Formats: sequence, structure tokens, C-alpha cells
Amino acid sequence: MKFVFRQVDVFTETPLLGNPLAVVHDADALDGATMQAFANWTNLSETTFLLRPTQLAADYRVRIFTPDRELPFAGHPTLGSCHAWLQAGGVPRSDQVVQECGAGLIRIRRDAGRLAFAAPPLLRTGDVEAGLLDRIANALGLARNAIRQAQWIDNGPGWIGLMLATRAELLAVRPDFSLLAGLDIGLVAPWDPEVDGDEAAFEVRGFDRTEDPVTGSLNAGLAQWLIGAGLAPPRYVARQGTVLGRRGVVHVERRDAAIWIGGAVATCIEGHVDLPAAPV
Repeated sequence: MKFVFRQVDVFTETPLLGNPLAVVHDADALDGATMQAFANWTNLSETTFLLRPTQLAADYRVRIFTPDRELPFAGHPTLGSCHAWLQAGGVPRSDQVVQECGAGLIRIRRDAGRLAFAAPPLLRTGDVEAGLLDRIANALGLARNAIRQAQWIDNGPGWIGLMLATRAELLAVRPDFSLLAGLDIGLVAPWDPEVDGDEAAFEVRGFDRTEDPVTGSLNAGLAQWLIGAGLAPPRYVARQGTVLGRRGVVHVERRDAAIWIGGAVATCIEGHVDLPAAPV
């Protein structure tokens, strides 16, 4: 059975410099096993499937898969799926798009050629256990005192946020992924205007089974932590993907008591994919 398919690049205006996402449209005829198998086959960090909503307030529903699991929420798939839905002719009920996913209803706004989602509530916050921090520092090749701040910032994937002192220190990290098994780690460090320039306020890196090019859910969790703790201003730009040769740009803003995570999206591939429909 043929399905409309798009592959988009998120958090960039220039294709090949952001984080790719595969999107399958009108995928209600597919079952979860086929979705998971296709996500494993694409081998992208996430693949999404657009479905009819089940809640009246939603414009569409999305299921989000990594190569080995389904996620209740993820950031770059939210922006990329919304971009693909709009490009396919989707018309929102109001001035904002409302996405239904495993984490509930996510609001998405269009602003200055970008899309931005309202960060969902954190599922877990608070201090990171000392023994776990020791394990993470060892896996990242860092001295324990190089981690200046640490916080659980889990909004679905299970992120732990760590702040380092400098961008240079962050970019030098080379993790041992075998020691990070089962952990989702986000690093953040401030840009020094005299050393790094003024294009961004923070540099970000995200690690799960590999390094993620540009990560919406991680930046959402980091923003909720940093802005809430007074470690970041209410509006800033973060960069991610530098080590991987990407130039991801993430726009963060606190507005009307919500944290909004925004970025540009570029379409790279449009066509059809042939997948087996679920038995009736």
C-alpha cells in the first residue's frame, strides 16, 4: 500500500545541516509493528506517522518511533511532522496547530518563518544521584568537578542535563557509548562572546545510543531548567550539532508562562513509500 512520504531537515533553513526526520502521511492503515519496523529500516533518530486525531481539540495525531522504541514525545519530530502536515495541505482549527501524541496535546505556533512548540511539563526533575553522576562523568571522560550543574529534565525520552563551564570543553567531549547504555544525556555550556562569538548563548550536545544532531526535547528540558533556575535569560538561541558538522539553530523563548522551542524546517525528499497495511 502506498503512503505519501516526506523526509525533512529540522532546526535549519539549509538542507543537510539540521536533524533529518522521516514522515509517513495518512498512516492509519499501519499497525505499530510495521511502524517500528519502518523506523528501524530508515535508521534515523526518529520516524513519525501522521494519523487522524482522537481528541476533538487536535488537528492531527502523531506516533513517534526511534529505530528501537516508540516515544510519547520528541521535539524535532514535533516540528518536522507539523511542517509536513502543513505542506500536505493541513489546515489548523485555530491560529495554532494542536498535535496529539503520547504526551498529550502539544501546541505549535508559526512565527517569522519558523515553527515553535510549547514544551510539555517535565515528568521528572530534581538532583541527579551522586553515583549516577560518577558513572556519567566516567562515560564522558570528564573529571567529576567539570560538571558544574546537573538536573533531571525528563519530558519523555528521560533526559539528564549537565552544565559544563565552556563551549570548548563541551565540544571536546568524546563519550564511551557502551558506558552510557540506557541513559539520555544532554550537555550545555555558555558561549563566551569574546571567544565563541555572539551567534548563540549556549552550545548543546545530546547523547543516547549515539549523538543526536539537534534535539528539540532536550532543548525544551534544558530551557525549563535553565530559565527557571535563573541560569539563562527568558529568550535565547542555542546551537547544536557542531561536532557532527551540522549547524542546528534552536530558538528558545518564555512567553505567556510557556517555554517555546522553535526552528526552521526544510523539506528534502517528497514521494511515496510502499508499506504493508495491517490486516482488517
